[in-house]
Amino acid sequence: MTQSTHGSPHRLHAAIIMDGNGRWALARGLPRLAGHRAGAAALTRTVEAAPDLGIGVLTLFAFSSDNWRRPPAEVAGLMQLLAEHLRSETGRAVENGVHMEVIGRRDRLGGELAAAIAEAESATAAGARLHLRIAVDYSGRDAIAEAVRQAAHAGLVCRECLEEQLGPPVDLLIRTGGEQRLSDFLLWECAYAELIFSRRMWPDFDALDLEAAVRQFHARQRRFGGVPAAPLSPDLPGHGPGHQRNGAVVTGAWLD
Repeated sequence: MTQSTHGSPHRLHAAIIMDGNGRWALARGLPRLAGHRAGAAALTRTVEAAPDLGIGVLTLFAFSSDNWRRPPAEVAGLMQLLAEHLRSETGRAVENGVHMEVIGRRDRLGGELAAAIAEAESATAAGARLHLRIAVDYSGRDAIAEAVRQAAHAGLVCRECLEEQLGPPVDLLIRTGGEQRLSDFLLWECAYAELIFSRRMWPDFDALDLEAAVRQFHARQRRFGGVPAAPLSPDLPGHGPGHQRNGAVVTGAWLD
């Protein structure tokens, strides 16, 4: 089990930038929204696999505050898809002990999506196996600015106060689709996250990809600015001959 900053075991907080839906669709001669629908299936696969890989908190980047710049038809389709997905997955989340939460602004969301969010959060509030956070109309810079505003209003501007406002620190950040940037996602929370960038488009991402990323995470030594106590052991997860994926060995190559 991974060690926290204070040396005690804890379940991982993994965050994923689910990128590549549009490119996946265009490469197949499909409309971009078809890629987003395929991406919703990948989201379900990932949520189902996460708890058994030691992930206790999973934060997924579904819609950036900057995504409002996209064509109106695509934005409307995405909002409809998000509402449909929340409603279709709520029952499964309850059965599997998943607590669903949406982070980001809500004042710009339509009534159907806002209602679906409220219903999903209420129905799954008791879930304790996995805390699933979905970022919608989210900006990391805006989240930090709001946390500072609230802390200043309370007269308690300090690191601990901001962390309480912003949420748990990220252990592992995965971005699919081949790009290598944070795109305004969980900027404060990712201060010491281990970053993994995958060429795999999000609709193709599955449980084995998530497992490979977690193995890569465990193969790294997190120092948090300190000095390593001892070199990494080749027996740690992620070392050795590699992990089998569909008959092929998965090492770091899939992440290049």
